[in-house]
Amino acid sequence: MTVSLSTQTELIRVAHALADAARPVTLAYFRASGLAADNKDGDGFDPVTIADRDAEKAMREVLAKERPDDAILGEEFGHQSGTSGLTWVLDPIDGTRGYISGTPTWGVLISVADADGPMFGLIDQPYIGERFAGGFGVAEVHGPTGQSDLQCRAPRALSQATILTTFPEVGTVAEGAAFHAVAGRAQLTRYGMDCYAYALLAAGQVDLVIEAGLNAYDIQAPIAVIEAAGGIVTDWTGTPAHHGGRVIAAANAQIHAEALAILKDSFDG
Repeated sequence: MTVSLSTQTELIRVAHALADAARPVTLAYFRASGLAADNKDGDGFDPVTIADRDAEKAMREVLAKERPDDAILGEEFGHQSGTSGLTWVLDPIDGTRGYISGTPTWGVLISVADADGPMFGLIDQPYIGERFAGGFGVAEVHGPTGQSDLQCRAPRALSQATILTTFPEVGTVAEGAAFHAVAGRAQLTRYGMDCYAYALLAAGQVDLVIEAGLNAYDIQAPIAVIEAAGGIVTDWTGTPAHHGGRVIAAANAQIHAEALAILKDSFDG
């Protein structure tokens, strides 16, 4: 859908208000002694903390006041319907495993989307004090050294590239094999980055992020930020990825095509 310039300005303002509301909540519990985590996955370990829940509650309270007609999709409290055609997609702490381990690779993910996908998004890292924004003509990061524009890396060969992901196994055995077929041709592979990997891609620090098993709230804000910075985000077949699943985020069309061809050739799923 098309939104007016005044509405774009309003949506940007509200997105930052959401991030401002979530920041103090997440920081209050980060690296706190005795922080408990419940497990949402009976077959593995998918932690959730009071910080996740309280941060999402804080953001929903802002939306109830500022944008009551918009829908909401949040990781912790699910879907709330709306009438405006817009949906706020919230992940109060993307990377809770990192959060409870004390690593600053987690973040607050906020985006606003229509039926075609995200229109504007934020990746906020409260502990470092960095906020990456993209959409509606905006592509910038605010951090400890001030404000700067976001711009993905220029094309380079996969053999010179840096690739990031969160889990070494990536997902299933087949998904992991496909990822490692790409990573085996890259210059450098790093793990454990959570949503911060996508922020680094938008900031021009790395070339590729490849993951599997994502939800809409994991990827919609990164899509908005990366696309605003000139990058590309698709699923492993080259189609839109805003519903989650298997995702490849690339700094430019050239390296996206090279890596995607390997994924398609290697993945048997």
